[in-house]
Parts: sequence; structure tokens; C-alpha cells
Amino acid sequence: MDEVVAVSAGCHRRLAGVLEYALSTVPHTICTLDTLPPLTGRRVLFAVSLGPDGLDVDFCRLLRLLRSGGLPLDGSMGAILMDGEGEFYTKQAAQMLVLAANRAGCLFPGKPLVEATGSLRNFDIQCRRRGTDRLHAYRAMARELVERLSSFVPPVYDRPKVLTLHASDRKTSNTLALGGEIEARLAGRCDCTELSLRNGTVHDCRGCSYTVCAHYAQQNSCFYGGSMVDQVYPAVTECNALLLLCPNYNDAVSANIMAFINRLTSLQLFHPLHHTYLWAVVVSGYSGGDLVAQQVLGGLCLNKGLILPPRFLLAQTANDPGSALADPEMATRLDDYAANMLRTMSPKI
Repeated sequence: MDEVVAVSAGCHRRLAGVLEYALSTVPHTICTLDTLPPLTGRRVLFAVSLGPDGLDVDFCRLLRLLRSGGLPLDGSMGAILMDGEGEFYTKQAAQMLVLAANRAGCLFPGKPLVEATGSLRNFDIQCRRRGTDRLHAYRAMARELVERLSSFVPPVYDRPKVLTLHASDRKTSNTLALGGEIEARLAGRCDCTELSLRNGTVHDCRGCSYTVCAHYAQQNSCFYGGSMVDQVYPAVTECNALLLLCPNYNDAVSANIMAFINRLTSLQLFHPLHHTYLWAVVVSGYSGGDLVAQQVLGGLCLNKGLILPPRFLLAQTANDPGSALADPEMATRLDDYAANMLRTMSPKI
């Protein structure tokens, strides 16, 4: 196992104890924001404590470092322990941290977060599965996360299979236009497939019990069936990378994209997605692309287990049809984005 560098930010007593337990089985170094070594090319565990208001001075310092470019993470891999004194803000803080670190160059393996609310009630399901109490479930999951971070090896594909998924109108969509340009730059070095969620009715998840969901999952199906089962599930299972095209609808992904994310629960029960890379294009008419990006990485990396490659996001502000490609810097940005995809997934090419 490789050494883990644990970056402690506002580490209060409970998290300090969990962190000590989690790191005990792997080579490690613990540092604070005042004693940071260079983190490029390292395996980095962010251990963050939040107050009851969801804030912490060290956490804000860490975000500022990452967002300003003061903490480069090129070639690094990351995971997060997020411990809060209250019941809110832990997931929100984690999503902000993941986006900032990812834009600084950090890759995150699937499900890279263990979070603890003040009451630890969010561990109740794990308590039942493990036959233990909340604190011991928290400690066990933290150790498993650290061991996975220490041993994770990003997959390499000679000719990546890239699935572009969208729910847009080709005549008017800036997002789909950017996706097409990325596909053109990958052609010849990747096998690209495009799938529209507009081709059929995509019902949202009905919230089946685990038993019912598992019953359908064993048959590679879902309660609702339809295009999700007939087309989307096989395509997601076969791809090495998912390129998700997400126009910003009221500071959120569109209904069909959200239904797709929710409906993946049935698939992943028996087809883990931890070898699949996640890429995303987000186009906003005004602002809020960061909110959509956090929603995507939260649903598909933190929850569903896809790999978040470094700089997974291409974001653009555009209103009129065609205006995204008319940006004089866009061709260069598209070149860089496609090159990053290839460099990450097929570094030997």
C-alpha cells in the first residue's frame, strides 16, 4: 500500500480518534494546513471538521487554497472524511471540496467520502448491516476508505469506450454541440457511442425497498423497465467512460438526467461502476455551473461510485444557440479537455 497524506482541517476530538484508527493499517503522514508538504502525485485524505453552523476557519482556508491555485494536486488521488457537529452541511461541504480539489488536478475513486453528522444517525443502516453501533460503523468505514485510497489503481484502457449521454435538442443545444466537438477530438482513439434520453420516457426512481430493487437488479432490470433497461443499462455497463452533457436547468440537472442518476441504483447493485470514468459538460445560461457540477459528482461519484478524473468538468456560460462554440477560446479549451481525457484513460497512447 502507498503512503497516505492526511490533511487535517479543523480536526476536533471525535474525528481525531477516527482518523487515528483509520490510518493505523497504512503508511501515513498527518499534516495541517500550516505544515503542508507538496501534494502533487500523492494519495491525499482530507480530514475536515465542521462546527454546528457547517463552517470552520481551516476548511475555508483549504477551499481558498484549492480554488486560487495555491495547492496544486496534479497526479494526486483523494478521499474525504467529513465530520460535522450538526445534522446539516456535511454533504454540501464535501461536494464543494471535491469540486475544488478536482479542478486543482485531483482524481477521486468512486465513493471517496465518509461523512458523519453530529448524531451519527446517518450510519444507522450500516449499523444494522455490520451488527455494531454508530461510532464503530463510522470507524470501520473510515478505515476501509483509507485502505481503498492507499491501494487504488486507476484503470487504463487501450481504446476507451466512451458513452455520451444527453437529453437535449440537437437544433438548439449548446451543451450537445460541445459534446459533439469532444467526440470528434476523441475519434480514432476511442469508441464513442451517443445515447439520448429523449428517445423514450424515463420514469424517475419510485424508491423501491432494497429487497425489491435487488430482485429486479438480479435480472438486469428495474421496476419501470423501458428505455433505461433496454438501452441505457447495457450501454453504461459496457462503457469505460461516461460523458454526461448537462445544461443548467434552474441551477440543477434536467429531469431526465436526474432520473437517469436515480435509476442507476438498480444497475450498480450487481454491476459496480468503480472502473468507469465520469466526465461532464455543463452549460449555463447565466451562472450556477458549479452547482450543477456538484450535483453530478455527488450523485455519480460520491454516491454511485464512478471515478472522478482530474478536471472532469468543462463548463461554459452561453445563451443563444451556437454561442458556446462561437467563444474564441473554446476550440483551445476543447482540445485541452479531450487531451486530458485521453491522457487520463489511455496514458500509453
